[in-house]
This record gives sequence, C-alpha cells and structure tokens, in this order.
Amino acid sequence: MKAFVLERYGKKGALRSADVPVPALRDDEVLVEVHAAGVNLLDSKIRDGEFKLILPYRLPLILGHDVAGVVVKVGPHVRQFKPGDEVYARVDDFRIGTFAEFVPVKETSLAFKPANLTMEEAASIPLVGLTAWQALVEKADLKKGQKVFIQAGSGGVGTFAIQLARHLGATVATTTSSSNTALVQGLGADIVVDYRTQDFEEALHDYDVVLNSQDGPTLVKSLRVLKAGGKLISISGPPDAAFGKEIAAPGFVRLVMRLLSASVRRKARSRGIGYTFLFMKANGTQLQEITRLIEGGAIRPVVDKVFPFQSTNEALAYIAAGRAKGKVVIKVK
Repeated sequence: MKAFVLERYGKKGALRSADVPVPALRDDEVLVEVHAAGVNLLDSKIRDGEFKLILPYRLPLILGHDVAGVVVKVGPHVRQFKPGDEVYARVDDFRIGTFAEFVPVKETSLAFKPANLTMEEAASIPLVGLTAWQALVEKADLKKGQKVFIQAGSGGVGTFAIQLARHLGATVATTTSSSNTALVQGLGADIVVDYRTQDFEEALHDYDVVLNSQDGPTLVKSLRVLKAGGKLISISGPPDAAFGKEIAAPGFVRLVMRLLSASVRRKARSRGIGYTFLFMKANGTQLQEITRLIEGGAIRPVVDKVFPFQSTNEALAYIAAGRAKGKVVIKVK
C-alpha cells in the first residue's frame, strides 16, 4: 500500500512517500480502507519530535490519527463491524498510521460514520470531537447555565467544543481574530474576544470552566478568569503527575511532568481551582455519542481545506502554520 512515512524526527521535515506492507491485523481489530484522514497539530508535533517522552515511537512511522473509510476485513474477535461498513475513528496511540491506504483500528475505538457526512467531513471529527467531549463532558462535567471559556474558537478543537458546550446549555466565550467572529458566533459563541485588540483576562470573569489550548502565559492568565471551584483543563500542557500515572510512564518521566506542572498547580490551588492536563484517548463509545449529535443536527463539521493524498506534506505544513479555520483533511481515496 502507499503511505507517508516519518523516517527521522525533525522540525518541518518531510514525510517520505513509500510502498509498504499492509499492517498485520490483530484479533480485536478491523482493517479499514482509508478514504479520508484528518490532519492534526499532534501529527506535526510528533514529526518534530515534541512528544518523544510521552509517545516513544519507534521509527520509521506512518503518521495520522483520524480516519474515515470502509471496513475490508475484521479480526476473529470482532463482533460489531463487518466488511462494507462505513466507519470513522481516532486510532489508538502506538497504532497510528492513517496517512496510508489501509489502517488497522481496534474495535473499541471505532464507530459507524455519521450518515449525513461525507468521508472528508467525517475524517475531520474524531480527534477534535473526542478532545472536546473528554474535556467538557468527562473532565469538566459541564452543566446547563455554567460559563465556559474555550480558547482559539476558530481552530479544530475550538469549532467543535463551542458547538458541544452550546448543546450542553453553557454560556460560551472564545477568542479569535475579528475575521473569524461571524464563524464562531454561528457555531454558538455568546462572547467573542478579539485576541489582537483585547485582553481576555479583562473581558471575562467568574467562569466555571476554561479549556486551554495555548501557551504557558495564557494558561496562567486563564486561572484569573475562573471563579473559586472552577476547572482549568489544558490540552497543550504542562502534563501533570496524574497523567504520567495514567500512561504508566517511567518514574523519571513522571518526575519531569510533576516539575513541569508544579507552578501552575500551585497557583491553581491558591485560588481554589482544579487543574487537569488532558491528552485525549481513542474511544468508540464516546464517538458513537458524537455521531448521534451530528446526525441530530446539534453539531456540524467545519472543514477548512481538503488536500489530495499526494500533498500530505503540504497539508502538514498548512496545519503547522496555525491559520486553519476548523479542520484540514487529506482525501486518500
């Protein structure tokens, strides 16, 4: 099969187009013919070597975390899916590889594709949808009437999280540039802060939840918009010791994580705020819940650009530039 392979870590390095064997299928996996693959900032960060401590992959490696496609083969322990089913997924860590013509996916990580979406639209959903779900539903337990601040509202996670928070009945604030104000308002944002001309710390007060996706200084400022008892959930770090334990990281890695997050945890405690680092996981059951929301019209995909398969490196460069409105997708078939 054709695939795009990472041979060595390096800032903005190119993936190599190659012919490689179709991966062997495990008993609890489904082989999916890839029709479309979502491109995420996580892919470019892995390529650059930024996640070597958390995700110690062995190279060469096929990148790609999001897939939409058709089942072509199932393992002997698979019961829910059969050849011909249209499916989508965020594949598991250490089994990534959707920048290819075929990818094996664990049955428990897979869901049926929303019937009202194209393959390209479906491929844009899993990683950002599950990130928003695990942050707002699982970690924050966001309730009707609460206030949530979702940073970078026009990005991949932001465009999905705004819609999910609105569906849950929360008041939603976000940051974006003035050119994207109409986009985020159309998704359900109640309060829009232009990050180029306004300071969100001055505009927002007494929030219940913040979903942080930005840098360290922004993370610290986010503490000050939360009320006592509020929750700060960060998908951009720093990782904490609880996350290290969750992934069964070696002792020295857990120590590094504890040290990296010590300052923000201390500041959060002093204000009576809970701090959590979230590195989302594949979850087919949650993805099926997301499917129901999409088919019911509560959430729609936001796709900025679709690249042809041969332009996978260009798609990675585009996402790494940080200017995408919503998601970037590769059309494989």
